[in-house]
Amino acid sequence: MTSQPTPESAPPLVSAIYDELRKIAGYQMRRQPLGHTLQVTDLVHEAYARLAKGSADQVEDAAHFLASAAVAMRCVLIDHARSKASSKRQAQGKRVPLDDLYDSFQERALDLVALDDALTKLATFDKPMAKAVEIRLFAGLELERIADMLGIPQRTFERHWASTRSWLHKEVQ
Repeated sequence: MTSQPTPESAPPLVSAIYDELRKIAGYQMRRQPLGHTLQVTDLVHEAYARLAKGSADQVEDAAHFLASAAVAMRCVLIDHARSKASSKRQAQGKRVPLDDLYDSFQERALDLVALDDALTKLATFDKPMAKAVEIRLFAGLELERIADMLGIPQRTFERHWASTRSWLHKEVQ
């Protein structure tokens, strides 16, 4: 078993926002199916391990780091879902209509693998909105904060958000 990073051994930026990382991970784990085998601390540490392998020197500020952490947590959860599905050799979950993407995710009804595939496709033609969906769903940040993080005017972001939700609804169904 590999040694997991600890908050004490982490760079100062990570130590300062470790509690916020735990909140994000807790937010994610509450939305996973009952009986999920990952724990909040495992998710934080796995996400940090992925971030540590990358270029941590390019982190601009805490908001940028949290967005990166949300993406890393998404990857951990997607890998876990794919691993579980392949080990059981069964369908990868029930796909449901996404009339309200956020509410559906809140209710644990969303197929994470289908969402990952859709986000990967979305990123090929609209990276900012793919990042916005990741931040919203995997970090739980409010739309106003996401628009600010991405440097997009609020009204413009709201229009893009509506069309992105519609596109994802069609894509994940």
